[in-house]
Amino acid sequence: MNYLDALTWRYATKRMNGEAVPEEKLANILEAVRLAPSSMGLQPYNVIVVKDSTTREKLVPAINQPQVTEGSALLIFAAWTKVNQQQIDDYIRNIADTRGLPPAALAGFKTNIENLVKSKDNQSLFSWTARQAYIGLGYATAAAAFEQVDATPMEGFSPEKLNALLDLEAKGLSAVAIVTLGYRNSETDQLAKAPKVRRPAEQFFHYHNN
Repeated sequence: MNYLDALTWRYATKRMNGEAVPEEKLANILEAVRLAPSSMGLQPYNVIVVKDSTTREKLVPAINQPQVTEGSALLIFAAWTKVNQQQIDDYIRNIADTRGLPPAALAGFKTNIENLVKSKDNQSLFSWTARQAYIGLGYATAAAAFEQVDATPMEGFSPEKLNALLDLEAKGLSAVAIVTLGYRNSETDQLAKAPKVRRPAEQFFHYHNN
């Protein structure tokens, strides 16, 4: 199956059958998220992976969607609520170590990141980190399709309840989106065999020609 076939096959699965996603497939999906691009390469979010059924049951009051318990795993995309100096320093050190550079060679880049962070108030900074998390979410849903794993991206949950249940605020995080992973239940999901609906290409794409 090529990538366009995989993306045509996928849909936001409404009901899942409880079958476990193999660890290798889950690891590939997570690695795709880790490899996703982000502004400045900072990756200002974390992904909380929840597989055990007890914890998923505990999260139902915050999410209240059947895929939470019918699926195999939850990926919770939690954006950094702030960006502190230690996080910037750690990132610069990681670049230096990975590429065999002296940290001093990255001084200008480090200053650019610091200036970007300082230029934003708390709300706009969180909006920025959340947008980076959504890039990762897109990679997760695409990678799941390539692995023939069903995925459901979600915004319909209570971030406040979810943050409290997982103690995310104390970690400087706030949940912004969720992806459930599992396998479709073709008997109970009315959309399992429905054709994919998207706007026609001629309406969706606008070409600018000089």
